[in-house]
Amino acid sequence: MLDINLIRTDPERVRAGIQKKNIDPKLVDRFLRIDEEWRSKTSALDQLKAEQNVLNKEISGNQSDDLLSKAQLLKKRVGDLTDEYMKLAEKREELISSFPNLPFDSVPLGKDESQNVILREVGEKPVFSFKPKDYLALSEHLGIIDVKKASEVSGSRFGYLMGDGALLELALTRYAFNVITNHGFIPVIPPVMIKPEVYKGMGRLDADQKEERYFLEKDNLYLVGSSEHTLGTLHMGETFGSHDLPKRYVGFSTCFRREAGSHGKDTKGILRVHQFDKVEMFVFSHPEKSEEEHSLLLSIQEELVSGLELPYRVLEMCAGDMGWTDARQYDIETWMPGQGVYRETHSCSNTSDFQSRGMNTKYKGGDKKDKAQYIHFLNATGFAMGRMIIAIIENYQTEKGTVKVPAVLQQFIGKKEIKGL
Repeated sequence: MLDINLIRTDPERVRAGIQKKNIDPKLVDRFLRIDEEWRSKTSALDQLKAEQNVLNKEISGNQSDDLLSKAQLLKKRVGDLTDEYMKLAEKREELISSFPNLPFDSVPLGKDESQNVILREVGEKPVFSFKPKDYLALSEHLGIIDVKKASEVSGSRFGYLMGDGALLELALTRYAFNVITNHGFIPVIPPVMIKPEVYKGMGRLDADQKEERYFLEKDNLYLVGSSEHTLGTLHMGETFGSHDLPKRYVGFSTCFRREAGSHGKDTKGILRVHQFDKVEMFVFSHPEKSEEEHSLLLSIQEELVSGLELPYRVLEMCAGDMGWTDARQYDIETWMPGQGVYRETHSCSNTSDFQSRGMNTKYKGGDKKDKAQYIHFLNATGFAMGRMIIAIIENYQTEKGTVKVPAVLQQFIGKKEIKGL
């Protein structure tokens, strides 16, 4: 959540920040109006309850009709005011959840993805002596991805990874963990279910994000959309010493998304699915070091993709195309020759103190007089498995319809070429 004191003390900064993310700046005025009413009602309610306590003490020694009548009237006033307070509190909570994180001042301006900034392109696009096929045609021929049977079993946007397709995912997982743990990240297999109040604290039920989530009503639990969502909760309610930071983790989990806003987009295959596996990096950082940590995460992502010898490009997202929780975001798009386009395979985000505020995760300096402050959270994709498998199939395809295995994965799969079942 956004710092409420920031909205109160520097509303112009907040107006400018949310407008960069295509949010109506009048939201600030609506919040401040409700917040002022809420504060007034809070003060009035506290005053009435104080009067009630004094009166109750008087009644304990003298239960006169006059005092009892005053007590009844005061009880009604407290009840009525409490109802008004609760309605305002609910509206206030709704409004504060409507604020995205503010972008850093140096983030590029722009309304949508067309104004993202390409920072660099890396690697040579493969040149084929034949017309390259898209991954779905190749994988169906090889029998390593089966979306037809998955559709019969589970509906659209699901797929079976079969044979070497399954081994390819396991190889990517092992390769990613080897690289990332060499940078000092602690490996984690996190839960894939999360309580609503905790999920809300991570800022992942705000705005239209709730439509993306699968909710298990009987259990009052959500299925996570990324390992990030339960890695960021590892230290909720905790206060670090400055010397304890950064804390770096790498998680692996199955993830679940409705893809509510992608009707008609990539409905076939495994690029945009309801269930997928993912390696995710997460960092708990001192605020003054978070941009350094962000650069580290991006460099590890590039190390992973470069190690697979895949051509890619790095983008800095403009404010209007950034994630809801993000203060700065980079994406990596990998070249897909069968489709003739770059497709997003990685994101890398600094969420500043937006999520740590919801998790109440802080740090404190060595001086006992120092006030505890919120730390910064950062997250970055290691591998979203389906997308990386697609990139490998399309970039490593051969004229005879097989797929070469990237050199760094051969030790894990035990072969140099995927020839099918």
